[in-house]
Amino acid sequence: MKKIIEIDLSPMEAADSKDMKYLVARKIHIPISSITGIRLIKRSIDARKHNVLIHQSYEVWLDEVPSDEPRYNLNYQNVAGKDRVIIVGAGPAGLFAAMRLIELGIKPVIIERGKIVEERKKDIAAINRQRIVDPDSNYCFGEGGAGTFSDGKLYTRSTKRGDVNRILHILQSHGATDDILIDSHPHIGTDKLPQIISEMRNTIFNNGGEFHFGHRINKIIVSDGKAQGVITTEGFKFDGSAVILATGHSARDVYQMLFENNILIEAKPFAIGVRVEHPQSLIDSIQYHTPERNQYLPASTYTLTCQAGGRGVFSFCMCPGGAIVTASTAPEELVLNGMSNSQRNQPFANSGIVVTVNEKDFKEFAKDGPLAGLKFQEAIERNAFQAGGADLTAPAQLMTDFLNNKLSSKLNETSYFPGIKSTPLNELLPAPITISLKEAFGVFNNKMKGFTSNEATLIGVETRTSSPVRIPRDAETLEHAQLANFYPCGEGSGYAGGIVSSAIDGERCAEMVAKKIRI
Repeated sequence: MKKIIEIDLSPMEAADSKDMKYLVARKIHIPISSITGIRLIKRSIDARKHNVLIHQSYEVWLDEVPSDEPRYNLNYQNVAGKDRVIIVGAGPAGLFAAMRLIELGIKPVIIERGKIVEERKKDIAAINRQRIVDPDSNYCFGEGGAGTFSDGKLYTRSTKRGDVNRILHILQSHGATDDILIDSHPHIGTDKLPQIISEMRNTIFNNGGEFHFGHRINKIIVSDGKAQGVITTEGFKFDGSAVILATGHSARDVYQMLFENNILIEAKPFAIGVRVEHPQSLIDSIQYHTPERNQYLPASTYTLTCQAGGRGVFSFCMCPGGAIVTASTAPEELVLNGMSNSQRNQPFANSGIVVTVNEKDFKEFAKDGPLAGLKFQEAIERNAFQAGGADLTAPAQLMTDFLNNKLSSKLNETSYFPGIKSTPLNELLPAPITISLKEAFGVFNNKMKGFTSNEATLIGVETRTSSPVRIPRDAETLEHAQLANFYPCGEGSGYAGGIVSSAIDGERCAEMVAKKIRI
């Protein structure tokens, strides 16, 4: 007989796997000899009270041989010579779409403007050391997409759109640790993700898929009202039975290309704000209700949300034990993001704290039509670059000074490698955003006493929380609302946010493509 047993443990008990049989036997009042097998299937931290607990769920076998059948049989097949589908972008949406196509017997041809992940590392190092941003190879562009060098958080609320566990199992089968199958808020880490992405590339290539790196598309090939391939800026033509567009939320030239070619796109709300950086020890003391973090507990996280100034304000991409990085994709713009390695063992915690914006905020750029939000976003990034300086120095302000409209005479130490410069952020950001941020910080401090400490630094700007453009598609077929055989996909299409939801969307688009091809 197999049972699911849930048990609350102290952090020290949870760390000692040798005693699990004993603890579970005591929990369900049976002899320990009756337990023939035990497997941890879910783990979460309950820090609501002063005594922090680890909540764990186990599969327990009683008086029978434990079963160990794989839940997912990934049937990758050789697709050389099969129907071709063009995938634009090698982020999570594109890579998972490609692997799903291979399972379905269709050949993916991936077009990626950036470089393979191993080469991306060099260009990312150049951003920090030489202050040079390669517009095609950076924290956003290149194999693996933006998530590869941004912690690799795998938590998603998109559980109704697809099988989250399937995505996690695929990542685990390509080198991620078993922990991602267990933790309630799984992550991989910037130090681990590149090798996993490399293994996913090998799976696609070894089963007949194609990669073409260093190619930026500038036209969709359309015939008889159907997308039948792409043409790149280098003049190369790639034909296929369909096109999956998975370019991510920062490919502004792609949105411009679609607009200029009369392919329907529309502006959508998104969010803008700042990165907030605290000492990790401060966040630990707030969240774990103790001056020092227990050695058996991980660096603590937080999730914050409220309504302030008539707008939604929320934390975004919270990185415990991490660093703030430059996510710019072009010269003379400054965009920030956060990252953590797998151990999350750096001295700072950072998170985007962002405010929702909509078409009313874009009215200055109304002449740009569906690109109005994008132009608004771009203008804020250029202002941040000019305020910080030409060397990617970021504008910054102590949180208490921001709340009191005071220029900071001295700034805290920071993880942001290019450095920070004292700047009145309330003059840099639009007034509605600063009003909402100030109100929200008060609300957040009530939830996390000490959040608005002098030790907190605001660093600007965080603008790429999601796409400012949506590419409309049919809710059932996932095809573009206007162009047949064209499948906008992932974050760049406006239908996903984060690694897992983008991967799910990629798989769904692949399945719809396969269904259409075989009609």
